[in-house]
Amino acid sequence: MSASSAPQPVKLSLPLVYQQKLFEELRKEDELVILARGLGLMRLITNLLHSYDAAGNNLIVVVNADDRENAWIGEALAEHAATSMSPKARGLTVVNTDFTSVGTREKMYVQGGIFSITSRILVVDLLTNILNPETITGMIVLHADRIVATSLEAFILRIYRQKNKVGFLKAFSDNPDSFTVGFSPLATMMRNMFLRKASLWPRFHVQVAQSLEGKKKAEVIELEVPMTDSMREIQTAIMECVEISIHELKKENTGLEMEDWNLDSALTRNFDRMVRRQLEPNWHRVSWKTKQIAGDLTVLRGMLQSILALDAVSFLQQLDTIHAAHKPAPGTTRQTESPWLFSDAAQTIFETARQRVYSSKQKAGPNSTIESLKPVLEEQPKWAVLADVLEEIDRDLYFEPAVRDDSNGTILIMCADTDTCRQLRDYLQTMHTRPRTAKKVEEVYDPEEDKPSGAFLMRRKLRNYLNWKREFAQVNATLFSENQKALSGAVDPRLPQARGRGGAPANKRRRVRGGGGGVGSNPSRHENGSIVQHFEKPNEVADLMSEIQINEDDAGGQAAEEIITFATADPLEDMDDYYQLYDMQDLVVIHAYEGDQDEHVLEEVKPKYIIMYEPDASFIRRVEVYRSSHNDRNVRVYFLYYGGSVEEQRYLSSVRREKDAFTKLIRERASMSIVMTTDSHGVEDPESAFLRTINTRIAGGGKLAKATAQPPRVVVDVREFRSSLPSLLHGRSMVIVPCMLTVGDYILSPNICVERKSVSDLISSFKDGRLYAQCETMFQHYRNPMLLIEFDQNKSFTLEPFADLSGSLRSVNPENAGANDLQSKIVLLTLAFPKLRIIWSSSPYETAEIFERLKALEEEPDPVAAVRAGLGEGESPEDGVNEGKGAVNGGSTFNMEAQEMLGKVPGVTPKNIRNITAEAENVREVANMEVEELGRLVGREAAGKIVEFFRKDVLEDYSG
Repeated sequence: MSASSAPQPVKLSLPLVYQQKLFEELRKEDELVILARGLGLMRLITNLLHSYDAAGNNLIVVVNADDRENAWIGEALAEHAATSMSPKARGLTVVNTDFTSVGTREKMYVQGGIFSITSRILVVDLLTNILNPETITGMIVLHADRIVATSLEAFILRIYRQKNKVGFLKAFSDNPDSFTVGFSPLATMMRNMFLRKASLWPRFHVQVAQSLEGKKKAEVIELEVPMTDSMREIQTAIMECVEISIHELKKENTGLEMEDWNLDSALTRNFDRMVRRQLEPNWHRVSWKTKQIAGDLTVLRGMLQSILALDAVSFLQQLDTIHAAHKPAPGTTRQTESPWLFSDAAQTIFETARQRVYSSKQKAGPNSTIESLKPVLEEQPKWAVLADVLEEIDRDLYFEPAVRDDSNGTILIMCADTDTCRQLRDYLQTMHTRPRTAKKVEEVYDPEEDKPSGAFLMRRKLRNYLNWKREFAQVNATLFSENQKALSGAVDPRLPQARGRGGAPANKRRRVRGGGGGVGSNPSRHENGSIVQHFEKPNEVADLMSEIQINEDDAGGQAAEEIITFATADPLEDMDDYYQLYDMQDLVVIHAYEGDQDEHVLEEVKPKYIIMYEPDASFIRRVEVYRSSHNDRNVRVYFLYYGGSVEEQRYLSSVRREKDAFTKLIRERASMSIVMTTDSHGVEDPESAFLRTINTRIAGGGKLAKATAQPPRVVVDVREFRSSLPSLLHGRSMVIVPCMLTVGDYILSPNICVERKSVSDLISSFKDGRLYAQCETMFQHYRNPMLLIEFDQNKSFTLEPFADLSGSLRSVNPENAGANDLQSKIVLLTLAFPKLRIIWSSSPYETAEIFERLKALEEEPDPVAAVRAGLGEGESPEDGVNEGKGAVNGGSTFNMEAQEMLGKVPGVTPKNIRNITAEAENVREVANMEVEELGRLVGREAAGKIVEFFRKDVLEDYSG
């Protein structure tokens, strides 16, 4: 379809100059837009889509949008259509479920409009010509930073560009970091998307700066909150543990590139993933200690965030769970713990965290050895600052009535996550509630009593923590006793044996002069040097509970009175006495950062005061855009951060990293060469372009397919489009025919059928016995069945990482050695099917090359025959192939997730699953069927297995 020639009046909501400039650029030409995060990317996209939607007679496809973005685009297009009063606007149609049948989709595409289609459905529709690429007006691609050469989205764009040279193509991203990794990353990414122009819009762009730094700037008050001494001490100790872990990693793995393995990089959000990515190719060679440290880095970096975000009691509770999780599992013979738990810094972390919650002192008496615990309950420093800010806002509203404007006067508090939102909600609700003490209160006014405090909240949290700790100690004691029993009867052949029954223990110094019973001089450590988990004694807990129980009883009584009052009233009588609508100016809204959704929050709440409880660079820009876009809305922003903290460092490094990324992109764009081809859109001959651009391991692009009268064809199961292999086969000039196959995943010829398994899928197929059934059906219908075991190209090409190296007693016992080993199961499979060919492939690239060689002297497969294989009597191939198109599911619907789930149920086979799906509407209906009903569909024996599976009592089965 082509755009309507008659210009349509369109009203846009792009008030800022840089937004209008960018919109004009996008209307003129195809380009990749990389916009700094927070500058209104979704607003730009919705306005662009509305301009095409209002014109009518267009077919626009939105690629790579998630559910939340679909909801935003749909709502924005509806608002724009109502504002512009566009009669031809149709809004957004989302095709993101497998319930939409082929016929319905085909009719929708013919009518035109704007469609957001999931990549799996879109690629099948394009290959089968249900959606003719030549009829598409244009494509809008979101999250362009995720489109790598082997992704499904790059496959879609290649099909589109090969068959449609006229339609537009525009890609968007707000993540510049992804375009700076590798050699010539910007040029490579643009080549993947068949674009020739990149438009970069950082925050320091001249037009962006002029738009946001004019007269309408928001008033910003920066508040540096000092951390308490104990918080700073814990943060320093955690940083020391991170440094120790990084040092151990470097020492264990000398052959890797470790330039970025330092403390500064450890503060970035994806540091642990970066370390894991570098270790993965050699994962089978690295020591068990290295794997453990890689996991510890994630835990330690989480603790750095928790010390600032969680209150003292919650942080101590998290430390208890971390300490318990790092203990050896029950029944294991491995006693090694994480290296950081042996350091002095770890002891500082645990002891200081306890001292923030309660302190211990010896009871009065000359011979008393019992310690009593007194609550300390250190509050978060930001709580008091937040209360002061709210009090300042109240004073301003009272003494200096604000000039009436379009804002609602609401106070908006922005946090990092929902847990922090709940914490602040509880604090604001209880900060003026005073815990009652047992002492009589004198009739003297104390101004300190009126100050906001979190004492009430912290006492309640401490009581809950002590109750939790009591139960936790019982569970821990049970697990420890099981562990000791297992260890006493276990002998690990990997460990050196004792010299004799009377052999001397490793540590001979057992006597301690002075009658001390501790280990060495430090009673808080095990014999091996690791920290002993602290559990309070019952009498200590009783003293501590008595300190806080009085207040909680009073609070509980007050809550009970309120509950009784509401319970005795009819909820439908006198509703006005109990329910009312608050004025927006009386509200304090607490919200978590949610990316682009924050723009919606600002527009809907229209706050006059914004308190950023935690720093976020993108939200600051959203406030700038919001204030600059509205002349009649005044905004005051309070920016809170802990001085000298990881929080401050992380914020500054994120801003610096984004600036550096844009600087690199600007330099690369300035020196980037333009690929000159016969096609203005950059699409070369499909026979030679694709692999040469993405796979540099094949010199010169590899051997090209021989020119024949008929291009090579591969029948592919529609479920296989989750992998990158169909895209690579298409890049080797093969015609991909997607079908719903019952037997095999890839049909290369009338004789060759291939079942593809990734290693994880192979393991699960062995567990449920699915692979044996698949091999049987392949041998029934094909002369040369093959099992393809495909590895990830970024990981090691070996089965060692998937072997049973857990250190459990079962794996150590020589009698059970190899019982669960993957290699032994493959041997058993070859014994059961001696003629089965097994193909080992190191990557999808290698698989594509193997398929090309296998097809060299073979005839082309017949899609109808491939679909008919495995079907029962009376079933026609049209159930899986739409004649004339090779489409998926000719006239019926298909829900791949439900069918795959049903296929794993005992008794369900590839043959009888079609009878079940034709009769039952969903899985729940199958689960509720009786044996007689299922027997008519699948046979009596299979029906019994299915009913037994769904009626099995999980708890009884587990306990038995």
